[in-house]
Amino acid sequence: MRLLRRNSERDGALKLPRRSAAVTLVRASGERIQARVAEREEDSLLVGVMFRTERPLSEGSLQDILLEYASHRGRVRLQGTVTLEDRDLLRFRELRSIEVVQEREYVRVSATRPVMVATGSQGTVRSYSVDLSGGGMLLAGPSTLKIGERVQFRLSTTPGSAPIAGSGTVVRTDARGHRAICFDEIGEGDHRRLVRFIFDCQRAERRRGLEQEESHG
Repeated sequence: MRLLRRNSERDGALKLPRRSAAVTLVRASGERIQARVAEREEDSLLVGVMFRTERPLSEGSLQDILLEYASHRGRVRLQGTVTLEDRDLLRFRELRSIEVVQEREYVRVSATRPVMVATGSQGTVRSYSVDLSGGGMLLAGPSTLKIGERVQFRLSTTPGSAPIAGSGTVVRTDARGHRAICFDEIGEGDHRRLVRFIFDCQRAERRRGLEQEESHG
């Protein structure tokens, strides 16, 4: 993912995610761990891990861990002093903003495109996207995908071009059974192609809106 560095002082006081907010812990290895804020104080957060991690958390493995969450500016990454309060509870103190993922990459557009989804337990299944953003996508299914499950995906955006490939984690489901996938790994070139496709969809939507206005004018 392309990241844009910003000066946190220039953007004003740091606003921490609220209690019960979904956050992501990012290890130095690139592993992304889904978690929630259990407690929020003025200058610290207590965060609970939601699912089993690839490697157990320990005091020695927390030095480079980052906390990522969505804000009005985009996806913010924080770093600070981290201690292990229980097997699945981390205390973040002295937090500071180090990166903000570029906001335009997280514009969401409605787009129905073929997607091949592979899991370790179910093999490869066909699905399609409901909407897309630079940070994830909403899939029509399958219903067998569980929250916390890791998947490999191949998204076809343009006929005749190679699919956009990567991996992600199922982070939620909605009332219609759609599965939200948060991207974990995606190549820089594939990500640029995805963002370009999203912008093309936006331009097409604006063009259709202008044409409708003109036809009714």
